[in-house]
Amino acid sequence: MGEIGKTIIIAGIILIVIGILVMVAGKVPGVGRLPGDIFIKKENFSFYFPLTTCILLSIIISIVMYFWGKK
Repeated sequence: MGEIGKTIIIAGIILIVIGILVMVAGKVPGVGRLPGDIFIKKENFSFYFPLTTCILLSIIISIVMYFWGKK
């Protein structure tokens, strides 16, 4: 039972860090508005899908996980 508690605490800390990063990323110019992000705006409708931003974040997370798991 002790391992489950540690895992939940670590997951909570990771979620807090991700939440803080998301809040700060909104204030960094250029993040979320990269070339290749899809934005469609009509009269009563707008659609935004950050395709390039998602790909870039995926690459960064993959690199971090690669080096983290290499121990």
